[in-house]
Amino acid sequence: MQRSKAGILVTLMLGTLMASLDSSIVNISLPVMQEQFGVRMDEVQWVVTAYMIAFSVFMPLTSWLKNRIGFFNLYVISLSIFTFGSLLCSMSESLEWLVASRVIQAIGGGALQPTVLAMLTYIFPPEIRGKMLGWWGFGVVLGPALGPTLGGILTQHLGWPSIFYINVPIGVIAFAMSYYFLGFMRRQEKVRQWFDTPGFLLLTVFLISLQLGISRLEKDSVTLYGIIAYFAVSLFALVFFILWERNRVNGIYDIRIFRNVRFVSALMVTAVRSAALFGGVFLLPFLLQRHMHFSEMDAGLLLLPGSISLAILMPISGSWVDRHSPRGIVVAGLLLLAATMLLFGRTDAGTAVWMIIFTMFLRGVGLGCLSTPITVATVNSVKPSLITQASSLNNLVLQVAGASGVGLLSVVHQQVRDYYLGHHFPEDKAEHMALQYGFTVSAVLLVCAVLPALFISPQKKPKVQTVSE
Repeated sequence: MQRSKAGILVTLMLGTLMASLDSSIVNISLPVMQEQFGVRMDEVQWVVTAYMIAFSVFMPLTSWLKNRIGFFNLYVISLSIFTFGSLLCSMSESLEWLVASRVIQAIGGGALQPTVLAMLTYIFPPEIRGKMLGWWGFGVVLGPALGPTLGGILTQHLGWPSIFYINVPIGVIAFAMSYYFLGFMRRQEKVRQWFDTPGFLLLTVFLISLQLGISRLEKDSVTLYGIIAYFAVSLFALVFFILWERNRVNGIYDIRIFRNVRFVSALMVTAVRSAALFGGVFLLPFLLQRHMHFSEMDAGLLLLPGSISLAILMPISGSWVDRHSPRGIVVAGLLLLAATMLLFGRTDAGTAVWMIIFTMFLRGVGLGCLSTPITVATVNSVKPSLITQASSLNNLVLQVAGASGVGLLSVVHQQVRDYYLGHHFPEDKAEHMALQYGFTVSAVLLVCAVLPALFISPQKKPKVQTVSE
């Protein structure tokens, strides 16, 4: 039976589109949420970081669930939970309720992207996989492309709850399409295997303690007691996790994968760029709306050029890495993104609109040069039997580093702002200095990622086997 490549691709794109649309819509609404709930920046950041950490906690289950219930069931169940969580978010009446609903969203969202990435490598042959990943990435970045503008319009005219409700119809459509285009995967063989509960609990303690420790940087900056306690728990949990997993055959992760220098190098690039970019994206709405006084809709429109250039570059870079080494384009992407962070740091109330648009466009080009090539380099660096774990680890690192970046830069912003206000600087000047420090830290992180980028896989085509069509 001939399968529709376009139908399969669009169906899988819709699932990950919801998550990417959700993240970009949420960021543009954070200043409005902060004002409505009457909270500090380091408190409203939990709308983002709670999702990302919960996302990370459930992501390691992907490999086990894939074997236990199959790709198809895992995909449709994840879609259903994510859609239900979106509905709860739209009904939230307090920050605590919203954060709890975001955690429910993440339970479904945590499996979506690694599952889709693994399904794509399972279905499509090596000679077209880079192209398909590029087109999938093109569909996925429609979320960030449309999200800021759509989020600005919805927030300004219908209120921030509407940014979550928009996921509900998308989820229903994706659910229905799954049965039509992905039904052949229901025949995938299921495998009963032991679940590594101790390993999962140790990893969960590590992830949560790490983020709580970062969140305490603002509150315990003098005594340091809370910070030390959380980081100590996090460190011990990580050490015991490694000791527990090193001889496990069916553990949460086969940690022997970290002996692969090229894989580790790709993960390091993913981690650093994720921390810098998620943190930078978190700060952008506050720069445009709070400091430069653009409306929600205008701020969304200003973010659009970068998303469009990213959407254009994704399939192009996907085709590029089918024929050339990803190293050069990854390094170029990192340096372009570092330059845009420095430009954002110099952006002030008097900056011309064309300069903001140019910086946004340049940011999109940098991201387009980086996203697909580093994903393909990660996939290329492992043997076929480890592809699902590699995909899961890649997304785990992306989310954990991103959440850490948001938490760290929100603390940097708050500390610098309080410092300048304490020295009697005008509020606008203190805010500008806080944003400038945050973007500068992001730029430094991106430049540091160039070193591990030099050690990523130079291989042009994936080594992963697929099912025959």
